[in-house]
Amino acid sequence: MALSIERTALVLYGSETGNAQDVAEELGRLCERLHFTTQILDMNSASLKQLLQSDLVIFAISTTGQGDLPANSQILWRSLRSARLPPNCLQNLRFASFGLGDTSYPKYNWAHRKLYNRLFQLGAQPVCDRGESDEQHPEGIDGAFIPWALQLRQHLLQNYPLPEGTSPIPDDVLLEPKWILAFADGQSLKAANDQNGTSEPSLEEKIPESPPDDLLQIPSGITAAVLQNNRVTPPTHWQDVRHLTFSLSEQKSYSPGDVLTIYPKNFPIDVHQLLTLQNWTSISNLSLKFIPTQPLTPSCPPPPIAPNIPLTLKSLLTNHLDIMSIPRRSFFSHLSHYTADEFHIDRLKEFTNPEYIDELYDYTTRPRRSILEVLDEFTSVKLPWERICSIIPMVRGRQLSIASGGRLKQGDDGETTRVELLIAIVKYKTIIKRIREGVCTRYISTLTPGQNITVTLQKGGLNPRRADLEKPVIMIGPGTGVAPMRSLIYERQMWRQEKGLPKEDRNNSDTLFFGCRNAESDFFFKDEWPTLPNLNVLPAFSRDQRLKVYVQDLIRQHFKLVFTALVEKGGMVYICGSSGKMPQAVREALIETFGKEGGMEREDAEGYLGRMEREGRYKQETW
Repeated sequence: MALSIERTALVLYGSETGNAQDVAEELGRLCERLHFTTQILDMNSASLKQLLQSDLVIFAISTTGQGDLPANSQILWRSLRSARLPPNCLQNLRFASFGLGDTSYPKYNWAHRKLYNRLFQLGAQPVCDRGESDEQHPEGIDGAFIPWALQLRQHLLQNYPLPEGTSPIPDDVLLEPKWILAFADGQSLKAANDQNGTSEPSLEEKIPESPPDDLLQIPSGITAAVLQNNRVTPPTHWQDVRHLTFSLSEQKSYSPGDVLTIYPKNFPIDVHQLLTLQNWTSISNLSLKFIPTQPLTPSCPPPPIAPNIPLTLKSLLTNHLDIMSIPRRSFFSHLSHYTADEFHIDRLKEFTNPEYIDELYDYTTRPRRSILEVLDEFTSVKLPWERICSIIPMVRGRQLSIASGGRLKQGDDGETTRVELLIAIVKYKTIIKRIREGVCTRYISTLTPGQNITVTLQKGGLNPRRADLEKPVIMIGPGTGVAPMRSLIYERQMWRQEKGLPKEDRNNSDTLFFGCRNAESDFFFKDEWPTLPNLNVLPAFSRDQRLKVYVQDLIRQHFKLVFTALVEKGGMVYICGSSGKMPQAVREALIETFGKEGGMEREDAEGYLGRMEREGRYKQETW
């Protein structure tokens, strides 16, 4: 048993999609193994006073939008930026920090660097070098995180030496979760007496094809009615792209670049498979509750799911646990404790070894292997259902760019709010020849008109301004990246009408560079564009001719138009779509345009683009 050592660690995360939270939880386990009393919180839940009360503070933070900190870290960030803070007010703070970024963004890991520099400026002392990951790394976040976490562990052992006779808790020793599941009052006796159960369908009964349509209880959730879910690509096209329209149950305002978050559910066939694999079918419909594993303290986190939400194993696996996600290293560490099969134990432990990070990547990320598939392969593993919430991660909502703006935001009755989305349904075959489907888009593909779901609205990073209305806009939005561009087009059209500007002004037109494969298959909203004033649409169809043409090629072809809009008229450029090569290729084309038409040297062209970024005239939102 670990000795009680009086030292505390506070692990804080700023997370937009959940990756930084995953990192924070792994760092929390690292600290617990070094005998820190550890608390994990989002940054907004911590105060400056709490920072100074902890022996160690570790930050895990992602960058969002235009180099911004995530929404759940803004409150603490404002406190740290306060001009009233005296110099060296954090000189007693010892900290470490890890940033999650993407090198396809011009402001790579900007949020992390701003946070690190401000902490250092206020006198805080780093206990090791800062760490940074790159979403474009061949091995994803773990490519940088695992080596950095090992380095952090060594620094912590040096800076916070353990008392003589005390050793770190080994990696092969399970840490006790803060909360476990138990049968609700009176249910355990029923479970013992009902071995056959009535919870799962018999062989003669048909398992439903789609998830149940009961509403989820989500903080700040809004009920959204599905008005349409139409496929907009031909049935013969390789990709199924949907145009969805929702009517929100309450009036809400949103702007171009904002996102609608949809919370997916798992499919009955997958839930049934996991219940069967783990021999849980007889208890799958019994009521459950969370109980703490130790006396509650003010620093103890709340249970993983709010106590007012009714729970059973079936509802837990359907609505709350991400059984179709790609497992992280810690998942395999758990599994090795719940099998007696020596071959399986050895194999599972290999996946937890940092020296074999490439093997873990090849087994999980490269073939997109899910938690359910891992359990189906390691059939000797039998998980304790009481601990399942500390083994399988929670389902997180997926943020989807809104495609509606201006007059499209108003419902037919004039009282409700409409939201439109353009979504590519993720379905493909992996290197192991298995069909893979996106957890959220698979769920979205089943939504039918008249069905209600729970959603939330979040601010995005584009933040267009009415004050810039009379300046031209260059929009680059290939594929479904055209969604926020369409929102912006309709919003600016409404602003023009409200300001009484001429309906048609050829000297002040906006330009959309759109890219897709074929004019006949995925030229989204092609029938709308000619009806909209003050809009010039330049499409690039990459597969309609022998020589492939992309949006960056069109920018080079129309360099005079782009230069006039962005340099002579001081306009804005917005880039949306897939991260990776496209944003970098577009950036290079813009730099070449400034040089070719403006006679700028490359250094000057890069400097002008950098000035556009600082002035908020160059914005990128990619995923």
